[in-house]
Amino acid sequence: MGDDRRLAAVVALAQGMAAAHSAREAWRAAAVGGCLALGGSFAALSVWERELGRLRVLVNVGRRAEDEEEFPEDESYPVHQFAEITEFLHERWAGGGEPDAWVETARGPAAGRPGYVHQRVAALRRRGRGCCVVAPIVLHGRAWGELYVARPVGERVFERGDADFATVLASVVAAGIAQTERLEEVRRLAYTDALTGLANRRAVDAALDEAVERHREEDVVVSLVVCDLNGLKRVNDTHGHAVGDRLLERFGSVLSLCGAMLPGALAARLGGDEFCLLAVGPPADAVVKAAEELCRRAAELELGDGVACGVASTEDPVGPVRSARRLFRLADAAQYRAKA
Repeated sequence: MGDDRRLAAVVALAQGMAAAHSAREAWRAAAVGGCLALGGSFAALSVWERELGRLRVLVNVGRRAEDEEEFPEDESYPVHQFAEITEFLHERWAGGGEPDAWVETARGPAAGRPGYVHQRVAALRRRGRGCCVVAPIVLHGRAWGELYVARPVGERVFERGDADFATVLASVVAAGIAQTERLEEVRRLAYTDALTGLANRRAVDAALDEAVERHREEDVVVSLVVCDLNGLKRVNDTHGHAVGDRLLERFGSVLSLCGAMLPGALAARLGGDEFCLLAVGPPADAVVKAAEELCRRAAELELGDGVACGVASTEDPVGPVRSARRLFRLADAAQYRAKA
């Protein structure tokens, strides 16, 4: 491949990852871009899970074998089969060396330093592949994982120049992953309450709009529990805001615990002393039971005066619920009655 084509391939890979709207899309763009750039028939992106001592495959693209899924749930390989991923970090990178890619064939190593590892060679043969190039991915100065691109038996074997180009591609992939992680963190912060770690009002509004749409189209039950943490102002005035914040955090944990009674429920802090649970699917009786448990546990907190909960559900005879605002108004009204 000429220099111009390789430059175009690098640009295409970077643009593909930049256009991704999620981590999964970015992983796929990296694998697809790497496969096209290196003229492979198959590519995979894997992450090194240090705590489990394994390389877990995030995505497989191209001509997949029968046992390979595009987004596998649990395809992984012991890291000792790819020991270079860890050894480069400690033995070479620390001394200023580069995490070079290498080439392997169905007969053994072809280009690069790593030697014969029978599991890797056996995997190539089993899946009808004649060769592969493996490029370590380094993120924030640490080994993150690898980009793996293969060709079938009978096609030209990767050469040293291909391995060098794969090293460049891996650095582009690393930059794309770093950008994706930053965006994911920004999104997380935008939809998370900083104090309690629960969802915030923005997240609830988005989830509730989607839930009401599902209710209109599929008649799915949507329920909302709105609650006020009683006595927060007294705690702040008497003990200080630091103690009040601890009360909010503690109640947030209780809310999360009770929300776990409802599969898929969203626990959120709306602001101040206002919280809510959004449940999509469970019957109204189950939601009421969770709200009752929440009130019981909140009453046992060391500080505060318990909680007042209001429940509204599309399963109840409340008339048509065509907007998120209506469900909020119904839950608020129920909460005010509970306070009274």
